Amino acid sequence: MGQISMSTRDELVVALSGRYGSSNRKERGRILDEFVVVSGLHRKHAMRLLRAGRSGQRLGPRPGRRLYDDAVCEGLIVLWEASDRVCGKRLRPLLPTLIDAMERHGHLQLAPEVRAGLLSISAATIDRALREVREPGGGRKRRHAPPSAAIRRNVPVRTFDGWDDPAPGFVEADLVAHSGPTAEGSFVQTLTLTDIATGWTECAPLLVREQKLLTEVLSEVRKRMPFALLGFDTDNDSVFMNATVKTYCEEAGLVFTRCRPYRKNDQAWVEQKNGVVVRRTVGYRRYEGLEAAAALARLYSSLRLFVNFFQPSFKLAGKIRDGAKVKKKYHPPATPYQRLLADARTNEEVRRQVTALHATLDPVQLLQTIRACQQELVEIADRPTSAEAMPPTASTTEQFLAGLRTAWQEGEVRPTSKPKAKARRGRRRPDPFVTVTALMRGWFEAEPGRTSRELFERLQAEQPGVYPDGQLRTLQRRLKDWRREVAHKMVFGAEAAGATPGQAPLSSNVWPGLYALVS
Repeated sequence: MGQISMSTRDELVVALSGRYGSSNRKERGRILDEFVVVSGLHRKHAMRLLRAGRSGQRLGPRPGRRLYDDAVCEGLIVLWEASDRVCGKRLRPLLPTLIDAMERHGHLQLAPEVRAGLLSISAATIDRALREVREPGGGRKRRHAPPSAAIRRNVPVRTFDGWDDPAPGFVEADLVAHSGPTAEGSFVQTLTLTDIATGWTECAPLLVREQKLLTEVLSEVRKRMPFALLGFDTDNDSVFMNATVKTYCEEAGLVFTRCRPYRKNDQAWVEQKNGVVVRRTVGYRRYEGLEAAAALARLYSSLRLFVNFFQPSFKLAGKIRDGAKVKKKYHPPATPYQRLLADARTNEEVRRQVTALHATLDPVQLLQTIRACQQELVEIADRPTSAEAMPPTASTTEQFLAGLRTAWQEGEVRPTSKPKAKARRGRRRPDPFVTVTALMRGWFEAEPGRTSRELFERLQAEQPGVYPDGQLRTLQRRLKDWRREVAHKMVFGAEAAGATPGQAPLSSNVWPGLYALVS
C-alpha cells in the first residue's frame, strides 16, 4: 500500500521519468523497484507511467459520450414521474415492468430504439439525466461538508492522554452558552481557558458567537495571563474550526490542536472548570446584550484573581487499574498561583509579578465584589419580572465580613444560584361563575355549613341548562378559598385578612359551622 498522496506520486513520476528513460536496464530496474515500493502501484502500471513521463490522471475533462438522445430522456422523465420520483437505483429494475404496464394500458407508445435505450440505461445514467429535472421538482441536493471540515482535517487531534506534562502556557479552551432555557436568538457566551500545568483559569464574555470577535477577546485574555500562551486546544465547534482562528494561531506562534468529535473527556481540564467556575458562579440564567456582557466582564475581572490565588484544587497524579476498579492518586491541593511558583519552568520575571500581585489582594473584598456582580447579573436577567422588587442596598466591607458569620443560615448565598421567582399561575380560561359570584358568596355567608355540591345543585335548579356538572370542581376550589378567608378573619381580624371596605362582618352564628368545615 502506498504511503504518499496522489499529488506526490504524480510529482515523482515527472521527476523520475527523465532519469528512467536515460538509464540502462539495471538502473531502470532499481528505479522501478523503489518507485513501486513508495507508490504502491502495480509494477507494470508503474513501468508505463515512467515510460510515458506523466501521471495517469487526465489533464482535462473527459469528452462526453452521449449514448441516449432526447427521446430517451423524455421517456425517462415520464417513467420517473409515473414511478413517484424514485431514485435511479430503484427505477432501473422497475423500468421493464413499468414500461410493459404503461404500454398495455395505452399510456405509452415507444419506438423500438427508444424502448431498447430505456431498457439498457444504467442507474448512474438515470441519475445524471434527471439531475436538472430533480432540482425544480423538489429533490434534495447532496449534503456537502461544512466549511469547517476542511480546517478540521488540517488541525492535529490531541486525545485526553496526549498531554505529556506540558509547560505553563498550553491551555484548553471552550465556550459556555448563557442561553437560559432556550437556545433561540443571540445571547452572551463565556470563553474559558484552562492551563494544563497549573490549572490557571481565565474567563471572558463574548457578546455573540463570531470568529473575529473570538480572536479579539483571546488577544485581550493573553495580555492578562501571567505567562505566554503557547498552545490552544479546542473542540470541533465551528467558531474554533475556521480559517480566522487557524491563521491567528499561526501568526501568534500557537500550537493549534483539537479534540476528537463527541469526546468531552479529551477536554476534561476545561470541562471541569466550566462547571466549578463558570456555572457555579454565573448560574444558568439567560444573559443577552451589552449590559449583561459588561456585567460578566466585571465579574470575571475579580473572579480570575479569587480563583487563581485563593481557590486550591486537586490535580490528578496518576491512575492504577485493578480489574474493573480504578484507583486515582492526586497531588496535594494547591492554588494555580502556588503551582505556577513551584514549576521549575517558570521564569523569575513571572514569579516576581505574580508574587507582587498576590501581596495586594484581599480575598474578602474580592468575594464581596463577586457577590455584588452576581446580584447585578440576576437583576439584568430577571428584570421583566422583578421590576417591582426593591433594589438591594450595597453593603460595606465590614458589613459583608460580619455577614459571613451567619450566611450559612440562609442556605444558598450566591444570587446566581438561587432559582428565579416564578409568577403564580393565573386562570387561563374564562371564569364560568363571573356573573353569579356575588350571588353564591351571599348563599355561602348565609349558610356556611352547605357543601359545594349543595350550592351547585341550587345554582343548577335556579338556572337550568347553564352550568354543566363538569364545573363542580371549579366551585369546590372557589369555596375552599372563601372558607380560608373566613378562617383568617376569625384568627387575625377583618383588616389583616384584607377585607373589602364596606363588607359586613359575618355574624357570630357562622363560626360553629366554620370550625367543622375549615381544614
